[in-house]
Order: sequence, then structure tokens, then C-alpha cells
Amino acid sequence: MPAANSPPNSAYIALLRGINVGGHNKIPMAGLRELCTKLGFGDVQTYIQSGNVVFTARKNACAVEALLESAILKHFSLAISVLVRNASIWPDYVAGNPFPEIANDSSGLLILCLSKLSPKLDAVAALRERATDGERIERVGDTIWLHCPNGFGQSKLSPTFLDRVVGSPVTARNWRTVVKLFEMTNCAKH
Repeated sequence: MPAANSPPNSAYIALLRGINVGGHNKIPMAGLRELCTKLGFGDVQTYIQSGNVVFTARKNACAVEALLESAILKHFSLAISVLVRNASIWPDYVAGNPFPEIANDSSGLLILCLSKLSPKLDAVAALRERATDGERIERVGDTIWLHCPNGFGQSKLSPTFLDRVVGSPVTARNWRTVVKLFEMTNCAKH
């Protein structure tokens, strides 16, 4: 039983940036789940190999983020940027999709970008200047949404460029992953 002054259990979504891509920064999901469990997180689930973790913890999001980054460095010898969001805000991300007309037909072409810090005020303008081939960019709250009709991998909006114009590390997830994480946190039932 938790101590009387322990914070309540909160559901979180952790997004690991740049793992298991092109044979680099390999982290097996079973190993990641085991690490999260050893850190005291509950109900740990992962989704696909790109580093999406849903779990509960008795710490705030910033503390969880720092703990996970430190543990990944120690356990896997990899300096990986981790972004943690409270699962309770995930429904806002789903509802905030500024391109609903393409969400169902082209889920791999619609990208949600989240950053460690709130994006710079001029980030969207800088991204739009670099966009090509019908790419569209919108900011909704603390998120930046990209519609890349030719695929994110073909875009000139590279991760390094995103980091620079946004002002902090950015991680991106396609619409299919955004919806799956929403379903995994059971937000639809609340």
C-alpha cells in the first residue's frame, strides 16, 4: 500500500526518439518493458519497435522522463531523448488533428510532432518555408502536425531541422500510432 503522502498513480505515454531505426540505437521492447517494470512503473505496455510505452507511475511526467533517460543510458548504453506525456492529455492530441480529412485514408502520411519544450513561436513559419510537394504544417497547442503526401522519409523536414526550428528535441509519430496509443490508455472509455 502506498504511503499517505505518495502521489497518485498516473497513466503516461513515453516516446523514445530515434530507436530501432536503420539498425541504430537498438532497444528490444521486451527489455524496455522489463526496465520500466524495474523502475517501479505499472501496467507497462509497448507498441511496435519505435519506442512507445504506456504505463502508470507515482511520479510527475518530468521526473519519469529524467528517470527513463538515465535508466536507458545505464542499461542500454544509449543516450536517448525521451518525451513523456500524461495520458489524460492524449485525447486532446487526437481531437486536435488539423487534417481529419486524411486521417483515415493516409495514416502513414499524417505525423504528430512533440517536443521537450514548447515549440518556438516562429517554428511553423520556418517549417512551411522548407516544405515541398504539397506538405502542410499546423500547430495545435504544444504539437506540430505534418501532412507529408510523399511520406515523412522523403520530406526535407528532417529530424535535425525540426529540432533546430522547434528549439528542443522533437519526436514524431504517425496517425496510426497516435490512435493506437489513445486506445491503449483507455482514454476512449473516460
